Amino acid sequence: MPIAGKIEETVEVPQGVKLSRNGDVISVTGPNGAMEKRFQDRRITIDIGEGEVRLFTALPSKGEKALLGTYRSHLRNMIQGVQEDYTYKLKIVYSHFPMKVRTEGDHVVIENFLGEGKPRKARVLGKTKVNIQSDIVTLSGPNKEDVGQTAANVEQATKIKKKDPRVFQDGIYIIEKAGNPIR
Repeated sequence: MPIAGKIEETVEVPQGVKLSRNGDVISVTGPNGAMEKRFQDRRITIDIGEGEVRLFTALPSKGEKALLGTYRSHLRNMIQGVQEDYTYKLKIVYSHFPMKVRTEGDHVVIENFLGEGKPRKARVLGKTKVNIQSDIVTLSGPNKEDVGQTAANVEQATKIKKKDPRVFQDGIYIIEKAGNPIR
């Protein structure tokens, strides 16, 4: 059942950031690079103006209202990403076998995890940069989704199966997401 009236959201565009549109694809360019994303749902209208982006829907239902908020968040993340990198930190933890972590092309390679002979690999997405310093892995990049998924891939690559997790706590764990420490 639609909610009466039009719902409109506004996203501020700071100085130095430019937005352009080509069909369903919106491109955002800033000092930290450029990125683009497809916004193809016809129920949400996106207008790019001077210093702001307006999103609105004419007769919103719950689904359209939720989609409007999702589009707003995607645009804010893109605008922030072209200004400064998103950074995730992961901690390498081992007690049984010393783990060796390195990068190889577009993969993070984890060797000697729980004494395994075959190395485990985690895919690095997009323009995500990987920096390994002793027991801290730092992932950074302009696209929040790519950096977050890469962090999840690395954490998932060291998931332990068929062993007691209270005893085998080895792995690589996310300790900080986009600058916010995890409690």
